[in-house]
Amino acid sequence: MPNPGWLSVLPPVLAIVLAIWTKQVYLSLFLGIWLGWTILADGNPILGLRDALEACINVFQDPGNTKVVAFSALVGALLAFTQHSGGVHGFIHWISRRGFINTRRRAGLLAMGIGLVIFVESSITALVTGAVCRPIFDKLKISREKLAYYCDSTSAPICILIPLNAWGAYILGLLQTQGYESPLSVMLSALPLNFYAILAFSFAVYIAVTQRDFGPMARAERRARETGQVLRPGAEPLVSKELTELQPKPGVPHRMRNFIVPIAVMVAMMPVGLYITGEGNIMQGSGSTSVFWAVLAATAVGAIMYLWQKMFTLHEITDLFFKGFGGLMPLALLMMFAFAIGKTTGELKTGQYVAGLADQFLHPSLVPAILFLIACFIAFSTGTSWGTFAIMIPIAVPMAKLLGTSEPLAIAAVLGGGIFGDHCSPISDTTIISSMASASDHIDHVNTQLPYALTVAAVTLVLYLVAGIIS
Repeated sequence: MPNPGWLSVLPPVLAIVLAIWTKQVYLSLFLGIWLGWTILADGNPILGLRDALEACINVFQDPGNTKVVAFSALVGALLAFTQHSGGVHGFIHWISRRGFINTRRRAGLLAMGIGLVIFVESSITALVTGAVCRPIFDKLKISREKLAYYCDSTSAPICILIPLNAWGAYILGLLQTQGYESPLSVMLSALPLNFYAILAFSFAVYIAVTQRDFGPMARAERRARETGQVLRPGAEPLVSKELTELQPKPGVPHRMRNFIVPIAVMVAMMPVGLYITGEGNIMQGSGSTSVFWAVLAATAVGAIMYLWQKMFTLHEITDLFFKGFGGLMPLALLMMFAFAIGKTTGELKTGQYVAGLADQFLHPSLVPAILFLIACFIAFSTGTSWGTFAIMIPIAVPMAKLLGTSEPLAIAAVLGGGIFGDHCSPISDTTIISSMASASDHIDHVNTQLPYALTVAAVTLVLYLVAGIIS
């Protein structure tokens, strides 16, 4: 089928609606993939099933995808190491003795602060925030859904607002193809106009300070506060209970450094990896390769530390590695399906179809708001902000020039819409990793975060309507 048209929207919409309705995210994603390839096979479901299975397998033909899936599983090994060594318990005891983080408000601000400081890569931001804060949040009876929200609100939104990373390099490259002589100045002009990213982070800080939750998040927080259940009864966290409830090895001292040092290595290795893969230019480095190296280095350093302290034998290290690795296999499978449905929507040209609808609403004052809405829908339905940028920036820039709309404002609207999808789409890798980092049920994370994201998006839409009128 050369031009599926409106049918191209059905597969991602089906996957998202089914996932939220049934809470069976794996089945929902595969059904969306199957429907997409059935449409491409001119309605033949047998050929569609064959092609859907091939699409899932072909995910691993892309080295970047394979590294992301591998690093996701490696994180399980790192978590197992830091917990069984007593490092996590040591960190909790150190925090408790000093009384730094002894309230829900301070815990929330700690999570936001970590996310703000670590802006080199969205996955690393979420991972570090989750690893450091999860034991503290559990002790203070703060829901895993709230932690996942904090992880998500400080990953993509912060990475695009402080673009000294691969995000910045990618956007610069897209702007350069639009003929700008100084794409850096254009990008910098667009940053303060990225209302969604700014408001998403600011709103999360507001929630952390005021503790004024609403909707499903308020119910989750009430449950955690009153019953001590940080997870909903029946929830299926992306990290297995065998991993999250892994206790320190009997007899080992609970030393904080056995947690802090591997995490610090992971953070430090990220810019090193970007520098090496970018051949001296950190902004040109490979994010997927750098993340993979960072987690691998952290795991290796942890193993060496524990062997050096004679806490574990080599046999115990190996068993612990595979126990942690296996504990995150559900996440690896989910990432595979997420990448496969992204490939499916690419073949269907879902983004291009939705973007083409913009031609029907070409009043200059409405351009920023329309671009934002379309970018939101594309990113939410495809799960990729970068793919949305690639589709929408070549549309937004010429449209802004033709109609006399502010070009930085139009670019910012596209970037903000892309971040909305990356922030809350159930098939976004950032959303998935935030669920994993917080050991939350993935659909619970989406359900509790979506009202907050939609609130911010609604305010952002109003701001772009006003900005379009006065620009």
